Amino acid sequence: MAKTVLIVEDEDILREIVKDYLLNEGYNVIEAADGNEALVMFEEHPVDLIILDIMLPKLDGWSVCRRIRKTSSDVAVIMLTARADEDDTLLGFELGADDYVTKPYSPPILLARVKRLLESRNSAKGTLAEEERLTGNGICLDLASRTVSAEGETIHLTHTEFEILAYLMRNAGMIITREQLITKIWGYEFAGDDRTINSHIRNLRHKLGNRAKAIVTVIRVGYKFEGDV
Repeated sequence: MAKTVLIVEDEDILREIVKDYLLNEGYNVIEAADGNEALVMFEEHPVDLIILDIMLPKLDGWSVCRRIRKTSSDVAVIMLTARADEDDTLLGFELGADDYVTKPYSPPILLARVKRLLESRNSAKGTLAEEERLTGNGICLDLASRTVSAEGETIHLTHTEFEILAYLMRNAGMIITREQLITKIWGYEFAGDDRTINSHIRNLRHKLGNRAKAIVTVIRVGYKFEGDV
């Protein structure tokens, strides 16, 4: 079944260009030209991924992302920013964005990132017979349903938070560097720095609550998951 992408962009020409690229790759596309319209479209249509500009009329992209994350942690979000401001990027990640692209950008590059996010959801299906669930330290991660629970309570993670936790749990006890996480999760040369990974880890720990201690920081190196803390 074709995936559905919501493009939220107030520049008509740019929105049409991105739309054409996505349609040519077989995706379903819906559009919004401002923040309020984006929320309406999201409520009315099943969406797999959102391409979300930050600078929007009526309601900015940060506010849109914040409201969407209150009701959905599963939809993937790529934020577009006209400024190469690291603080903008970090704020987007803190609000639950999975990736970001700085304008001006190449549509094929944006398309590659869309594919990466959507395809990674199915990347574990080939190993589900051997590894349907990952467990440790009171945390249960189900790869088939993409759900996480801690001490029996459901934890709502974003796409990127889920992927980070799954990677750490698959390699429990091993030190995973930030560079390894970037390569595994984003899969291309990434323009962010250590603060980007730190932001996702901080969000993940906050959601895990009492079980956050399972994710151990290895100073100046990276992180590891300890199953029996």
